Order: sequence, then structure tokens, then C-alpha cells
Amino acid sequence: MMAVQTNDNGNNFLNMKVLPGRWDNIIRTYTEEDVYKLRGSVTTASTFSQIGAEKIWKTFMTEDYVNALGALTGNQAVQMARAGLKAIYLSGWQTAADANLACHTYPDRSLYPSNSVPEIVKKLNYALQRADQMELSEKGRVSRDWFLPIIADAEAGFGGPLNCFEITKSMIEAGAAGVHFEDQLTSEKKCGHLGGKVLVPVNEFIKKLIAARLGADVMGVPITIIGRTDANSAKLISSNIDPVDEEFLLNSRTEEGYYRYKGGIDAAIKRSLAFAPYCDLIWWETSSPDLKEAKLLSESIRKYYPNKMFAYNCSPSFNWRNYLTSCEIAKFQREMGAMGFKFQFITSAGFHALNYSMFKLATGYKTNGMTTFVDLQAKEFEATKEGYTAVYQQKEVANGYFDEVLEVIYGKKVETMGMPESTEQEQFLSLSA
Repeated sequence: MMAVQTNDNGNNFLNMKVLPGRWDNIIRTYTEEDVYKLRGSVTTASTFSQIGAEKIWKTFMTEDYVNALGALTGNQAVQMARAGLKAIYLSGWQTAADANLACHTYPDRSLYPSNSVPEIVKKLNYALQRADQMELSEKGRVSRDWFLPIIADAEAGFGGPLNCFEITKSMIEAGAAGVHFEDQLTSEKKCGHLGGKVLVPVNEFIKKLIAARLGADVMGVPITIIGRTDANSAKLISSNIDPVDEEFLLNSRTEEGYYRYKGGIDAAIKRSLAFAPYCDLIWWETSSPDLKEAKLLSESIRKYYPNKMFAYNCSPSFNWRNYLTSCEIAKFQREMGAMGFKFQFITSAGFHALNYSMFKLATGYKTNGMTTFVDLQAKEFEATKEGYTAVYQQKEVANGYFDEVLEVIYGKKVETMGMPESTEQEQFLSLSA
């Protein structure tokens, strides 16, 4: 099938709403007629995804970089929006650890049900929607943009190209603004900072990226597609079929039948160049926060694709202070942004924030009882000066909003409303008024 270079100078791909130049240097191996036939006669609206996709791309075009935290719960997403972040990351690692539909704790090895991440995307969007509804009903206006774009983890696609096609569509239906795939073998997929990773041949991964783009085109939403390579640290590959991989193959195989592979910077660059025309951003998984490596990647790719953008995992798997001084850490993201790393995120931030905060509360509570919780409450009250509101827990979960729903239904205030005679109204909110 002939490749279609979609340098569109602002024209849409089958009536998608995009910014000028959105498809510059993106290759599609199919036509608009192909997409039209696959869409069906009725196209459902994917409002959250459409808004998020437009928003994140515009931010990439106008900001030096976008930094995000990995959200584990809807409440965490709301706090990120309240704090003023401009995007949310949703990781497969956190989904495996504490948020999957199997309700088990898993390592990041694609063991959880494949629809788990789309369901969390829904949960995050619904939480953000409720925060927007609450603020508008209370104040008659909203003071911030609650609907942060969500970039979600599709792992290695949970199968072949058809799985990638379907999971991309599921992500869009759930409201994702972007999605990323990695070049590992699905059946052996692991966190990029674990050993034992098995790559797939270059062309196999390209087919997955094509499938993801096709899924987005069929849905009619220009989501951001990120292609990730784990070649920098991988030592195995599933097949020797692809000529691009040839120079990195070693003359031995494992008991499982995999080929030994000489991973490293050169392998990661070569793969990134091969993937570049099929994805919007390139993510090169690294083993440490290394600006020199990042510069080499950026320059190597931009030599052929001058405006290519990159994603970077500011990973909790790095022991940051072993590599960088406090001053270097403080300016790290700015320097990465200057090299084209537009999306920078801390994958498992929610996991660490949740576990550390609960551990500190629990250890203090064990020793000091209620004093520890009351001290926490005092910190929450203090944080209200910065815009924090969750200390007012009844209000935070929309009791006031649903009181207003009752009022609209009955046409007047009714005695079954919850907030007017609540302890929170008497002891908290009346004092803050």
C-alpha cells in the first residue's frame, strides 16, 4: 500500500478539526476513502477527547514544555487542575499497581484487563466534570479550566495491530487527549526500568502506530500519538526479520527462542528515526536523567525531522540526587524543553503521593492518636489560602451541587437538603465565609 505523506498546511484529514500544519511530516499508509468506509454512517461524539486533543496540541505549539503528574484517582486529577497544571498523565504502572479492573496489585507487566486504563480515563474526566459543574453552580462562573487533557498509557497494545486500533478507539471514547505505545513484545511487556524486556521488529511496531492513527482517524479525533522505544536498555528481540535491526543482533538465542540484542543509544536513535513519521512525539525510555543523552537524541532526530517533538519520563525509578545537584534538578525540565521535550511527566507520582502521605499519617496516628490527624487538618486549613478546598469534605464531593438539584426539582428549598444543617456548614464553612 502506498504511503500518504500528509503535509497538509492546515487542511483536515477527512474533516477533522485541527490547527494548521497538524499533519506535517506524518505518514499515513491509507487514504481518506479507507477511513470513510471504516467510520460507518453514524459517528458518535467524543467531546472530552476532542477538546483535550485540541488543547494539548495547542499547548505544545505555544509552551516551552508541558509538565504533568501521573494521576491515580479522580480526586488527584481535580487537585492537579486546582493547582494549575495543564495536563494529566495516566500510567499503566499505576493502573497495574492500584487501579485496575481486576482489583489486584500487579507489577507493570500488562497483567491487568486491557480496558482498565480507558475506564480510569473516564473516571478522571468525570471527576473534572463534576468540579466544573460545582464551581459553575456555586459561583455562576468557572475560574479555571477544569478539563485538563489526559495522555494515557496503552502499553504495548495488548496484542497486535487490531488490538492497537481498538484500544485507541476505546481511549478516545473514554476522553483521552493522547495515547502512547511502546515497542516491546506484548506477551513479555515490562516497565521500561525492569530487565528482561523483549523488543519487536521495527516494522511490527510501525504497524501498531499506523493502527493507532487509523483508530483515531476513524473516530475523527486528532489525538496525540506517542511512540516509545525501549531499545536503549533492551537485550532481547522477538525476531531477526527486520533489516533495520540487523546490526544490533547478536549471534545467540535464549531458551525462550528470543534473539539477543545489543541495545543502547545507537539502537534507540535508529528506531526513533524509523518511528518518527508515524507518531507525533517520540519517547526514548532512559535509565537515568541524562541531559547529554537527551541532547544526542534530539539532535539525531531533528537532523532529519527538524520540528519533531519528544516526550520524557521524569521517572521515580531514578534516584535523582545521585545524578544531579539541586540546582540541576531545578532547571532540568526547562533545559529539556529547550531541546524539544514538550511533554514531561512523572509516571507514578500519584502512587508515591498517596502511599507516603498515608504512611506518615498512619505512623503518627499510631503514636499520637488524634493529635496527628488534627495537625493534618490544621495544614489543610492553612492550604485553603492557596486554593485548597478538600478540607471541606462534604462540599468537595458535591453535596451543595445536589442540594441545588433538589431545589430546582422542587422549586424551593426543602428540608431534605444536606448542607444547610450539616456540621461542616456550622463548624467549617461559616467560619471561612
